[in-house]
Amino acid sequence: MNGNDLLKYLEVNADHDDPIYGPQCRCSVTLTDGLFLPCVVLRQAKPTVDLALRRFDKEKHGKGVFGRSKKPYQQIVRHFITSGSSVDNRYVQSIDPSPFALPSEVMSQIKGETMMSWTGWVFEMTDGSIFSYGSTFSFDFFELPEGYDFRDVAKVYNHSYVNADGEVVSINEDRAGYVEKRNADDQARVYRERPYFICFADSGPQFER
Repeated sequence: MNGNDLLKYLEVNADHDDPIYGPQCRCSVTLTDGLFLPCVVLRQAKPTVDLALRRFDKEKHGKGVFGRSKKPYQQIVRHFITSGSSVDNRYVQSIDPSPFALPSEVMSQIKGETMMSWTGWVFEMTDGSIFSYGSTFSFDFFELPEGYDFRDVAKVYNHSYVNADGEVVSINEDRAGYVEKRNADDQARVYRERPYFICFADSGPQFER
């Protein structure tokens, strides 16, 4: 696939309009060597470039987040160059939907931050099964219980989790117990966000005339 193919795919299949990064498509891709990446966000480069330019300008004038460090401009450049994971669009052979992409209509039902840097909730499936979910900041791709996909989600319980007795309870009523149990490998385990790659549909230099 070339850049034009990826842009067309993004235009047709965009499933989320991010306020910073613009239209995005959460998908899976197969690379030219056969490597399968199940979680990829396809987007255009311009919003990220514009964001970087704004952040660079703020650091130059001492108004950015690194303003108190010794080399704020170097720090913001380092951040944009080295953070995150990406895949070059030249190596994308094919694109498919990702089963791990949380549908926008489900994502919109998850409300607020449960505690500092953490949001927890419960998904109830169409068959009545319930599963604890949680994330630090990412809400694009998530683990799936065996035998289910996110089309099975029937109800969302915000700021809740499934306790050891298989009941939906409020996290705020027992935060200490929840924090202790959320990494357990039993019925009270919490399904977490999955790491993902960014693919810029129009990566590479763009020469304007």
